[in-house]
Amino acid sequence: MSELSVNHLLGIKYLNSQDIQLIFETADHFKEVINRPIKKVPSLRDITIANLFFENSTRTKLSFELAEKRLSADVINFSASQSSVKKGETLIDTVNNILAMKVDMVVMRHPNPGASVFLSQHVNASIINAGDGAHEHPTQALLDSYSIRERLGKVQGKNVVIVGDILHSRVALSNIFALQLQGANVMVCGPKTLLPKYIDKLGVKVETNLKKALQWCDVANMLRVQNERMDMTYFPSTREYTQQYGVNKALLNSLDKEITIMHPGPINRGVEITSDVADSKQAIILDQVQNGVAIRMAVIYLLASKIKH
Repeated sequence: MSELSVNHLLGIKYLNSQDIQLIFETADHFKEVINRPIKKVPSLRDITIANLFFENSTRTKLSFELAEKRLSADVINFSASQSSVKKGETLIDTVNNILAMKVDMVVMRHPNPGASVFLSQHVNASIINAGDGAHEHPTQALLDSYSIRERLGKVQGKNVVIVGDILHSRVALSNIFALQLQGANVMVCGPKTLLPKYIDKLGVKVETNLKKALQWCDVANMLRVQNERMDMTYFPSTREYTQQYGVNKALLNSLDKEITIMHPGPINRGVEITSDVADSKQAIILDQVQNGVAIRMAVIYLLASKIKH
């Protein structure tokens, strides 16, 4: 069995295509496990994992926790909104306290870009980045690519458009890196105000007309508008955004091919996609959720196998 080239999962930009392949093959195995009557494997019985969430998260946190429990790891949950961080404790203090409890792995979501990299340089545990600010969200990008591979057979050569709030999205950046590593063609589409200035340096196509973007793609990954990260107004109104960048069934039916619709969640129904699109056969949104557990099991398992006890 080959192993990952990294000791932490800090971002897709630190991985190579063989790493992604290995994670996917491992996830295939765990997907079988999840669908068995007994869904647990004893693989990580001696591993303790701390989930550190300095930002609210429901789906990602649940997905990681389920993955950890399926692998029989011991799990400590730490929610910073109810902790001493509010009293001014630093990230390093918090983590050192947790490591004093002999934790092997830390899954961390943090509002500051680079927090997980900083952590990996200061603590002796394997770090998984569960989202750092508007920077990266590597397991989301892996499960997105894995879901495309499952639906279309492969990622290589496919045309994938990421639609919406590219500027504030860690999902977009991780997805661009992951898709390019696997040989997909990537386009971003959204209002000019929601596209980062450096976007042309990432080697992606840029399109501001949604219908043209959908006509080009095999897969459309719809991002939600991240109102909580906006310190100013980037478009006139939600209604106008929906008219220009929302996907509804009529728009999909007007294309001369059938495309696959994805969404990292949570969905603003009626804003970026309508309910009849979200619940249609073209959408693989619930597959993404299921694949998220298998991918996170794979990442945790592969990183844990590099921990020397």
